[in-house]
Amino acid sequence: MTTEEESRIIEVSGVKMEIDLRHAKVVEKYRVGDGVKVLVKKYTDTFESYPGVIIGFDAFVQRPTIIIAYLEASYSAAEIKIVHLNSSSPDVEIVPVTVGEFMLSERCRVEELLDRGILKAEQALEAEIAKKTYFQKYFGMLFEDIPGEER
Repeated sequence: MTTEEESRIIEVSGVKMEIDLRHAKVVEKYRVGDGVKVLVKKYTDTFESYPGVIIGFDAFVQRPTIIIAYLEASYSAAEIKIVHLNSSSPDVEIVPVTVGEFMLSERCRVEELLDRGILKAEQALEAEIAKKTYFQKYFGMLFEDIPGEER
């Protein structure tokens, strides 16, 4: 006989059942937009956990797949990466995450890193535009069409 801590009585469609929790399996229900923690293999035996969001499901017959976007933030950059979880992804796991599990200060830090990345990209774009303008102004005459010659 099982103890009260090891069993639970549940009712399904009017039928009461006693479930032995030692052998019960928890089935998670996920929807697009649900927050998750993603455990990703990094090196030989190293795994890292990241905050993620389920962004889609692919109902393939052989390998139904959950598509997850996760945030990998380091000291100097923040990247949003995509991982596909199915029966062929042994190096990826997910668990549900509760709202508020991640600190607001972490969100602010990630937004700051993303803003820094945007600024860096804007500066790189401005530099490329300046190079083109310089080329057109000072080198353009070297590439003028020569009369009578076809391109």
